[in-house]
Amino acid sequence: MEFSRTAARIWGLQIHWYAVLIVIGIALGVALAWKRERRMGLPRETTLDLALICVPLALVGARAYYVLFSLDEFAGEPWWKVFAVWEGGMAIYGGLIAGLLGGLCYARVKKLPFARLADLVAPSIALGQAIGRWGNFINQEAHGAAVANPALQFFPVAVPIDGGWYYATFFYESAWCLLVAALLLWAERRGRFRRADDEFLAYAFLYALERAVVEGMRTDSLYLGAMRVSQGLSLLAAALVALIWAARARRAPRTLRAAAPACALAAIGFAAAGNGAGVFAASLAALGTTIWMYNWGSTEK
Repeated sequence: MEFSRTAARIWGLQIHWYAVLIVIGIALGVALAWKRERRMGLPRETTLDLALICVPLALVGARAYYVLFSLDEFAGEPWWKVFAVWEGGMAIYGGLIAGLLGGLCYARVKKLPFARLADLVAPSIALGQAIGRWGNFINQEAHGAAVANPALQFFPVAVPIDGGWYYATFFYESAWCLLVAALLLWAERRGRFRRADDEFLAYAFLYALERAVVEGMRTDSLYLGAMRVSQGLSLLAAALVALIWAARARRAPRTLRAAAPACALAAIGFAAAGNGAGVFAASLAALGTTIWMYNWGSTEK
């Protein structure tokens, strides 16, 4: 199944679907944050200001991260290939890091609580990722290994590319991010988050665990030595969030407070060994123990 990467041609300029989907994801994410900013106790126009600062930084960061860990790919190529984002090659973690740094600077200048700004954008980031991942489908990238079992050769389990079937990892992540956005908004509406920054931490934790599992299935990962960069970074992020929540949940049993981050750290060992089943099992354990610990803490007086 092949699709044209070009969505339209305007005055000789090709508009690629990859860019169109990213723009749609950004636009809907900004609209979602704009609708919620007053409810989050933030001044009007906060969302617009953040978008004008953080979105360009995020795009630059996403590309820079990809190029940094793919230098061999650009060796011998024309210099302008570094900027050819329409050919694919952007990494969400680079975008997140750059965008968060921009948000931190904005918070300090405007004297606004960074934690509240992070909570504001968390569902929007997840929504944007859910939409943007379909750009990988158009570019026929970010997929998993070949699917040999004919019983599994159907979408959404797999996706046809160049006459073969491959695990549709782009779709797994898109669906998960959409679910995360919905869960965050649901929990926010019902007052389930106890502290400012918990909503963003919940996004970071849920996305990190999913990415760690799905990254292990992909065939185009960026590597640092033998470790998949995004897999290792995801598990470190999940462990950090679990540690933060463990430090706050003082009345939870010590064993539970230790188990939550320990499971995420154990997953790193499995990832380094290339054990996908171990990563999945340890990530699932980290998810269960951390939710249990957080909910235990929510009953504290």
